[in-house]
Amino acid sequence: MSARPDVVYFTDRDLGKRFPEILRSAGLAVEGHGDHFAPDTADEVWLEAVGSRGWIALTHDRRIRYKPNERDAVMRHGVALLVIVGAAPFADLAFAFVATLPRIERFLGPAQATIHRESLSTLACRNGTAQRGAGIR
Repeated sequence: MSARPDVVYFTDRDLGKRFPEILRSAGLAVEGHGDHFAPDTADEVWLEAVGSRGWIALTHDRRIRYKPNERDAVMRHGVALLVIVGAAPFADLAFAFVATLPRIERFLGPAQATIHRESLSTLACRNGTAQRGAGIR
């Protein structure tokens, strides 16, 4: 796995502190919400900043696309936004993100996407063994 040196990931506060730590330990350039903003900063504010810096925003907020002010901020500021989806511990979601990084980096650009963590049963069926993994749809 090789992280692109030109890519900086920004993690929304809803992903906690462990998620960005795992990404950093995998060699990714990561900026956390708490590194730049107060906890109560409106999403439109950080979305504008992330867009202007050309960072890739990561959030766990599946509803962001249904909130007109936040959806409009994504589009207006050209934010590349990836929504991390899954009812798993954030550490598992972070490992899944790192595992699919080559596919994610091929996809990068001004877009909005949903990333799902594959179930262990799906992986076992595909690979013949149960292991940590992820899928991008």
